[in-house]
Amino acid sequence: MPQADFNSSLRTHHSSPVLIDTHCHLEMKQFDADRDAVIERAMHSGVESFIAVGSDLEHVQKCLELSETYDSVYASVGIHPHDAKEFTDDVYSSLREWSTKKKVVAIGETGLDYHYDHSPREVQRKVFGKHLELAGETGLPAIIHSREAKQDTLSILQESSITKGVMHCFSGDMDMAEQVMAMGLYISIAGPVTFQKSSRLREIAQAVPDDYLLIETDAPYLSPEPFRGKRNEPAYIRHTATVIAGLRGISFEDLARITTLNARRLFGIGTNIDKAAIAYKIRDSLYLNITNRCSNKCSFCIKFHSDYVKGHKLRLDHEPAEEEIIAAVGNPSDYKEIVFCGFGEPLYRLELVKKISSWIKEHGGKVRINTNGHANLIHKRDIIPELKGLVDRMSVSLDAHDQETYDRICRPLYRNSFGDVIDFIREAKKVLPEVQATVVDMQGVDLEKCREITGSLGVPLRVRSFNIVG
Repeated sequence: MPQADFNSSLRTHHSSPVLIDTHCHLEMKQFDADRDAVIERAMHSGVESFIAVGSDLEHVQKCLELSETYDSVYASVGIHPHDAKEFTDDVYSSLREWSTKKKVVAIGETGLDYHYDHSPREVQRKVFGKHLELAGETGLPAIIHSREAKQDTLSILQESSITKGVMHCFSGDMDMAEQVMAMGLYISIAGPVTFQKSSRLREIAQAVPDDYLLIETDAPYLSPEPFRGKRNEPAYIRHTATVIAGLRGISFEDLARITTLNARRLFGIGTNIDKAAIAYKIRDSLYLNITNRCSNKCSFCIKFHSDYVKGHKLRLDHEPAEEEIIAAVGNPSDYKEIVFCGFGEPLYRLELVKKISSWIKEHGGKVRINTNGHANLIHKRDIIPELKGLVDRMSVSLDAHDQETYDRICRPLYRNSFGDVIDFIREAKKVLPEVQATVVDMQGVDLEKCREITGSLGVPLRVRSFNIVG
């Protein structure tokens, strides 16, 4: 088949959700006999794009050739720490020249490998630094390999000016993950997370915030279960994604959306989301995003550092009308529940919430409202009786154990409103079938005192993890 036709046929095969294999070695000899078939299988499995990562001059050149041959393949240029001893000024010049090519999206893989020590450690450190210089010069992200070299890796990264990159096939501990994320680097998880004995990696895959998570195969290496011991290939990334999704308590679709968005943003490939979601699905619930307005400016709120939740863009360019929302919902009975919860306080739009909730109930759906408990202050009346028969569940953000802490964390528009939030929970409990309070587990919040408050109100308390949204 002519290559142009082959690329066209592949584009028609994958369907949503799509994945991006952010690190594979398609140029290697293990794929010489069936490379077209490997790529086609991956596309059929939902892999949208591949980053072919170079490890020495010969392999970098092959990666460049693949990126020019296949629409879906991008390249990274660099020298693996195993081959750092072969690094010269001429090699550096070649990498710099190649880094300007249109489909080169990263520098690497580079880094340190103290497990095999195929190159002297001092040489590895020097060459790693040169790669980071090139990444800074070009503005491209660095793809970083670190094996049994935590302290030196962190030291070199801290001394560099790099702000974009990924720790590929992460094998460090949580302390290392937190330090590199603080530098702005992503954490990429590969096939070993599917191994039952990889308890530390599984804990990290569960804990990394959405905004810092990537996935990869490192094919032909590190095959996930159930292919362990066999040649790895990009199609198997679905198995890794499925396990990570399970660890994080989200759906495969959620995980694919999150990691694909992150890969597109880091490497500048594919099409980024440019329109905010009115209705967005997480797990088996549908969330409605109807306003950016909020009477709190909570220090932990994700909207102050990102436009996205679980891969959905939520910063609205307008407040959607009733017809737009109904069209975005579709069939309410398709979901466990429909939740008013977006970037703002939904009860600012009380009349709209009432109309949409009535429509949802008429069509067999269940309604939940996530609120900060300021609705009575916003509307200057007790609005809770107006929600009777329309709302099945309400979740109210308590977020503190006293007024001083509430003011510091939530920075409310309404002064001295902590007591009003408590009153709102108390009154909602009298009218609605199910009410709970929530609090974010963060420094300065006394969870036991929060439990005492909610216990006296007769409602359960759900403790939310800091930096985990959705």
